[in-house]
Amino acid sequence: MSSALTLGSMSPGLQKVVERATREPEGRFHSLAQLIDVPALARAYRRQRQGAAVGVDGVTKEEYGKDLEARLQDLHARLRSKRYRHQPIRRVHLPKGKGKTRPIGISAFEDKLVQDAVREVLEAVYEQDFLPCSYGFRPGRSTHDALRTLDRVVHQGEVSWILEADVVSFFDSVNRTALLKMLQTRVADGSLLRLIGKCLHAGVLDGAEYIRPETGTAQGSVLSPLLGNVYLHYVLDLWFETVVKPRLRGKATLVRYCDDFVITFEREDEARRVMAALGKRLGCFGLALHPDKTRLLPFRRPPAGQKGGRGPATFDFLGFTLYWARSRRGRWGMVCKTRSVSLRRAVQSVADWCRGHRHLPVKAQHAELCRRLQGHFNYFGVSGNFHSLLLLGEQAKKAWHKWLCRRSQRGRLTWERFEAVLQRYPLPRPRITAHIWGV
Repeated sequence: MSSALTLGSMSPGLQKVVERATREPEGRFHSLAQLIDVPALARAYRRQRQGAAVGVDGVTKEEYGKDLEARLQDLHARLRSKRYRHQPIRRVHLPKGKGKTRPIGISAFEDKLVQDAVREVLEAVYEQDFLPCSYGFRPGRSTHDALRTLDRVVHQGEVSWILEADVVSFFDSVNRTALLKMLQTRVADGSLLRLIGKCLHAGVLDGAEYIRPETGTAQGSVLSPLLGNVYLHYVLDLWFETVVKPRLRGKATLVRYCDDFVITFEREDEARRVMAALGKRLGCFGLALHPDKTRLLPFRRPPAGQKGGRGPATFDFLGFTLYWARSRRGRWGMVCKTRSVSLRRAVQSVADWCRGHRHLPVKAQHAELCRRLQGHFNYFGVSGNFHSLLLLGEQAKKAWHKWLCRRSQRGRLTWERFEAVLQRYPLPRPRITAHIWGV
């Protein structure tokens, strides 16, 4: 991240941290906790999303803001006197498909402010350290940027093999002791490290059960994505760049979005050696590759004379399935479509919402459906993926019509009448928002 990207909206204290972190890549910071002052907590408050899920305290942003200045002054006083205590994290389980769920931790509102203020300080240091291969949860970087980098490497002819990696339960498996030692490489401020420790060691309230996990950082926490990036910066990124790549004869590239990453290789023998070494490397830090979802596959450009419009190999990355395909001009290039699991999940999510909220006013239903569909289109609206967007749009219309029909027993909503509803409350049209591929 360039300094120009961050310095404009930063406090003078954070600007100095950015400048020193850039100037002294091996320097350690002794006075970071003092940057978490009342203005920093106020900035964290403004960044919180209105209407977000509440933690164990049940406090919303609106309620906390009624006496904001006094609350922030009190919170800052407790932080300075070390009287601040992190409340338990409320755990909820979101459906993941095939009967599985994803555990998400929801912190109390005050704890969200502290986590976000800590994140802001750590980000000022580590954004200067993170390598270009890292894209997840970083200012000015996105999933589309990661896909563009992957496309560029593929089209440069440097890729014959792809290692598609999946880390098992990454956030739940982070070794906290190892993470704190990594942080001490740059952070020498004991007060800030103790505060991070409180965030890491907070108890979890799962229904009526209270537990204190020994490992991991709560998935859903404001601070967890940055801590995850720090962990994988030392475990994976630096190892790959400074240990692995210098020993390879062919080209190799790592593209990582938090714990989701792929590695491209020019040579098969080196790809197999790195795959074997990768499992051992991650194992040293409490992480494991999923045996069924981690695979090495050939991904050479198909020969010009090959018949058909699509190459034989596919791999998944960031919710997309990527593969070779011919352009309209007959050239081979890498393209993508929404991963089938992701598309099914999106269709099911819309249908479930329509069923569960069919008695809301049509205007309220329309507003929520627009929000959901537009969010999906913004993410998956990548060039070449229009058909998948169109499919979700059509399925959303069918689901909305189906459950509007079941609002009462008096009369069925015909398609003609439903078309009149759509005229008044139109759903977002599928649209390509990101042009990535070089075909």
